[in-house]
Amino acid sequence: MDPQQFNIDLSQTTPVHCDKCHHEHFTEVSLMRKLSPMLSPNGQPALIPISVFACAKCGHVNEEFLPKEANDSL
Repeated sequence: MDPQQFNIDLSQTTPVHCDKCHHEHFTEVSLMRKLSPMLSPNGQPALIPISVFACAKCGHVNEEFLPKEANDSL
C-alpha cells in the first residue's frame, strides 16, 4: 500500500529491522503450506502460498510477519 494514500508522515513512523541481523530491507517471499486431500474442497491435495517478508540480507522472517496460525504451528 502506498503511504501517500493515507497522507502518512513517515517521520512519525518507526523503522522495522530484521530480528536476526538488524538489516532494514525486506523482500516478499512465499511461505508454503500443504492441505490434506481430506480437508480440501475438491478432495485433492493442495499447496497454499502465504506472502510474508524475509530479510533481504539474511533471509530471516520476523515472527510479526507470520500469520498467527503459522506461528502456532512452527
